[in-house]
Amino acid sequence: MGNKKRVMVPVEEIDVSAVKYRPQKIEAPHLTGFTLRLFVWLIETPPLGSLITSFLKRQNRITEMLQNTVIPERPMFRPEFPPQEPELGIVLLDENRDPVARLETAMECLTPYDPSQHWSSDSPPFLYWTIRDYAYAYRSKITTPSVVAEHIISTLEESSGKKPSMPMLISFSAEEVRKQAAASTNRILEGKPLSILDGIFMAIKDDIDCYPYLTKGATTWFHKVRAVTQDAVCVSRLRSCGVIFIGKANMHELGLGTTGNNPNYGTTRNPHSIERYTGGSSSGPAALVASGLCSAAVGTDGGGSVRIPSSLCGIVGLKTTYGRTDMEGSLCDCGTVEVVSPLAATVEDTMLVYAAMAGSSPADRISLKPSPLCLPNLSSSDNLTILQSFRLGKYTEWFNDVSCNDISNKCEDVLNLLSDTFGCQTIEIVLPELEEMRTAHIVSIGSETMCSLGPDCVDGRCSELTLDTRISLALFRSFSAAEYVAAQRLRRRIMYYHMEVFQKVDMIVTPTTGITAPEIPLSSLRSGETDYKVSGYLMRFILAGNLLGLPAISVPIGHDKQGLPIGLQLIGRPWGEASILRVASAVEGLCSGFRKKPSKFCDVLKAI
Repeated sequence: MGNKKRVMVPVEEIDVSAVKYRPQKIEAPHLTGFTLRLFVWLIETPPLGSLITSFLKRQNRITEMLQNTVIPERPMFRPEFPPQEPELGIVLLDENRDPVARLETAMECLTPYDPSQHWSSDSPPFLYWTIRDYAYAYRSKITTPSVVAEHIISTLEESSGKKPSMPMLISFSAEEVRKQAAASTNRILEGKPLSILDGIFMAIKDDIDCYPYLTKGATTWFHKVRAVTQDAVCVSRLRSCGVIFIGKANMHELGLGTTGNNPNYGTTRNPHSIERYTGGSSSGPAALVASGLCSAAVGTDGGGSVRIPSSLCGIVGLKTTYGRTDMEGSLCDCGTVEVVSPLAATVEDTMLVYAAMAGSSPADRISLKPSPLCLPNLSSSDNLTILQSFRLGKYTEWFNDVSCNDISNKCEDVLNLLSDTFGCQTIEIVLPELEEMRTAHIVSIGSETMCSLGPDCVDGRCSELTLDTRISLALFRSFSAAEYVAAQRLRRRIMYYHMEVFQKVDMIVTPTTGITAPEIPLSSLRSGETDYKVSGYLMRFILAGNLLGLPAISVPIGHDKQGLPIGLQLIGRPWGEASILRVASAVEGLCSGFRKKPSKFCDVLKAI
């Protein structure tokens, strides 16, 4: 007897008021050590592997949604955005100008700089040093990039010998850092800094090209089949502004995980609690920024890989609109769910790095027709009026579907603060088919991953990957062409629901993650682990940004009862980075007193 066929109602005919929220349930074992190795052997052994993946797909309703359902919408193979209304109170950056000129305009958007915030003799609440703090220190001759470089180098070299290790970088050259710092120091002493970013230290995730370093994607072999001859476009733009790159940051192998676990190079640990994960896949970038060693970093986000670790490490993570930044020179430059984006200690630093590195590729300018690149003018007298006009969408049942009430309660408190302080209005919304969104995302990113890795897997390289990556790839191989097309039909439905919601609200507000930083099982350090239930909590609120290409930002708002950071996520309209940055800045101001210094923190300016 065949499976009963389900026919979906056309999306325009759905009665959203009748939609019932379905809490997420993921059926998969938690595996480490011997059981993990055994499971990998089973899932890679024909025909057992096919039986296992078929069972897992049925248990998680993937088969029902993609094979046994008639989806009336036509496929959407990459995000398609309707024309958007111009944002209020913005300053145009003009992506045709060079990054240095854009930075000069971006500086005009910031509130006036007050050096006494950090440089007074009083002891203020904990604050990260900002990019403008470093620039002030350099131009006031308090220190130089070369002096700061020595502190960073010594800290990195000392940490590599400590137990437990904190492997934040995969590729690092003290000589290369010193060379860049010396050039920056000379420019600044001559009174000719390239930009506000001259002498600012940043790290680049190991799936983005940063010459002369190799790009390994945190594997043991990818650099052997893919040479690096120049910077990625986003890195080149930052380098032209005088940024000093300290190396290639650690990550979950090939970006196919949300914890940051990596047996190849060691698992990066959370600076707030070294027994816990940073989140991933941009684990190294988040840890370097949170620990004070870098003002900012560049990561990639295909399934929350910038926002998840930013939330768990208590920093700011921006995921830009799909197509907003040229992806050339990254391992994921041909996908439809992934972007390169900044992580930073503060919203203002995020704005500066974003202003320098953003800019669509020539092909995306033609096909996606992006709205003009811009920033919110935070120094304008209209800022408060614009904040008052914002309508924030909250899907309460989804918002509260977290592992611990600390998370939803803290996020709710921030919404109340926004209302009481600025007059922002919170409006109840409903987003149907969230489970279908998760399924469409995993099939999309999985199929695109297999497409890019296919030739190397044929050559047998996949057996050299970590065990949890091999499980993911075994599942990805099971996706058929028909399932991929069905997933793209779902993408169109879910885009429709979100665009309808954006008729009523300016942005959607959620917790960034449904769990704070999880503990690292000791058994996972040598051979890794697979825990899809933890991943489900980490990705609970993430996927609209990736499947639909929407901009989103995670901003720290405080800590749970264990002292672990909590992030609030703002999801914007297509090309609406300026609006979410404006609200993120307001949230940061309201919550600045709640930030705590990480237990592993290097104060590279105070040490001078």
